[in-house]
Amino acid sequence: MPESMQGKVALVTGGASGMGRISALRLARRGAKVAIFDLDADGLEKTAGEQEGITPFRCDISSLADIQQRVAEVEQQLGPVDHLVHAAALMPSHALVDHTVEKVEFLFRVNFFGTVYMIKTLLPGMMERNSGRMILFGSIAGHAFVPKMGAYCATKSAVNCYVECLQNEIRASAVAIHLVCPPAVNTPLLDQCIDTDAAGTILEAKRSGRLADPEKIIDTIDKGVAKNRDIIYPGEARFLYILKALLPKVWWKMVLSYEK
Repeated sequence: MPESMQGKVALVTGGASGMGRISALRLARRGAKVAIFDLDADGLEKTAGEQEGITPFRCDISSLADIQQRVAEVEQQLGPVDHLVHAAALMPSHALVDHTVEKVEFLFRVNFFGTVYMIKTLLPGMMERNSGRMILFGSIAGHAFVPKMGAYCATKSAVNCYVECLQNEIRASAVAIHLVCPPAVNTPLLDQCIDTDAAGTILEAKRSGRLADPEKIIDTIDKGVAKNRDIIYPGEARFLYILKALLPKVWWKMVLSYEK
């Protein structure tokens, strides 16, 4: 059973929808004072209206300055952040030959550097207080690549690498860091992929009903955190990781077959 969050301050990015929204609601129900970050002002207000104890802040995750300013506001209003869930991301789908340099750079600014910015803004305080927890969303896409999502996969590979290295560098501290590598989940984030040049594997998963249920994914994350696991592979993610690692040619033959 998840620990009580009574009296603690939690910050959830991507809190306007998807797994960020689910995480924020659950944390508030467990007694936390929850701050949620997103650019979607309407979504922020909707999430905050669903549960007492949630305070919305419009924040651009691609901007270090904006993050620092909003975190300062959170700490002034609610107190030092004890618990971070960093779920904010973008997930467009484009063949790499069609993906412009500017759009790839922006994707890295949101997905990778947004993660770095959140860590660098919050970790020093947690280290100083000798307590805290970070749940950081990488992706199985950072291990098991698919066509038309090369840039997204690259950003998540970078997140996976950065967070795993960080975990081991600060292992002697009292700050807990968890890397989450989910599979394709049925959230608005996935719709960004479907609304662009969607990967065939994503379209097939959507058509066949194989997309993961976000509530069940958060259940698995909660269990993994309770067991203090460094890396959490919800749903079919671990199977995909092993398949790509052991049989890369089979993997590529399979995923490319959905592009025909």
